[in-house]
Amino acid sequence: MMASVELEADIRSEQSQPSRIAIWASGPLGEALPTLRQTELPRFGLDGLTLGRPRKALEIPEGAQFLSRSFACAAGSRNYKVYIPRRPQTGRRALLVMLHGGTQDADDFAAGTRMNALAEEHGFMVAYPIQSKAANASLCWNWFSPENQMRGRGEPAIIAGITSEIVADYDVDPARVFVAGLSAGGAMAAVMGATYPDLYAAVGVHSGLPYRSAADLPSAFAAMRGDAGPRGRRSRKSRRAGDDGPRIRTIVFHGDADNIVHPSNAANMVEMERAVESLERVEARHAAIRAHTRTVTRDKTGAVVVEQWIVHGSGHAWSGGSPDGTYTDPHGPDASQEMLRFFFEERPLSLYD
Repeated sequence: MMASVELEADIRSEQSQPSRIAIWASGPLGEALPTLRQTELPRFGLDGLTLGRPRKALEIPEGAQFLSRSFACAAGSRNYKVYIPRRPQTGRRALLVMLHGGTQDADDFAAGTRMNALAEEHGFMVAYPIQSKAANASLCWNWFSPENQMRGRGEPAIIAGITSEIVADYDVDPARVFVAGLSAGGAMAAVMGATYPDLYAAVGVHSGLPYRSAADLPSAFAAMRGDAGPRGRRSRKSRRAGDDGPRIRTIVFHGDADNIVHPSNAANMVEMERAVESLERVEARHAAIRAHTRTVTRDKTGAVVVEQWIVHGSGHAWSGGSPDGTYTDPHGPDASQEMLRFFFEERPLSLYD
């Protein structure tokens, strides 16, 4: 979702050029583009974003490890990186699986989110599955295709396999396994939470889309525009009626100036939840960071189902991220810190200190 036919991934830019066309698919996109009017494609707003590649190599503290590994199963194979902090392990570690956005890779996403540094501070592990160019020329996860929205199939099976491999190899606490992502990675994180609720305890979706918000390339463009259409409405209705699986706790971040993925997608994640008992909404304004609205949705038992952050004036970027990575908005509230706080609310991070 964060690639362009005009914008190469290695361009450093602080400019504002809202006329870029966002492209994230590979072969099927070339076949579909002639049937889509250019005015129907999402516009690429660059205001306030940091787009260049990481400006310096990731620094790995002495004693820590950032390992390159690979995983293969019947559904396919992917490379991934895993960060193991240097601090001594006093118990079973937690694991956070981070799914990058288009044109990004593991190092870039780690730099932009500062998640390795937070893992070092708190003692959890971080895994970064890496999309391959063979699967998608823009390195986006193919969240919109039906075969990648099912348990045991396609990319969800590969990502779940990577997660399970790390849990087994490093004696990870299975009750503290989480998944989060940005853009296409955020949409795929929503897929993982829906298809593997037994594997992940909570999900973080940044600038992404709800599960089954698209079924092919045209409906994906429509969902990104915020126009679900008849297909999208049927998908959401059928999921509400037919999804009897366990609800997974979800935290959502989205900029209300996002010109790639319409912020209505964040609202849809709240609306899709069943048996909502209460909403708590707080607007916050701070001189040092962007104003934002935080909404907490609770079920009938009082448990938090969804926590939604709308960052006012922010575009398609990781809120509070580092300028050392791409697609970051350093001026927003810190999405990385807030996601960790949400993930570990029930079993605090202090347990790892």
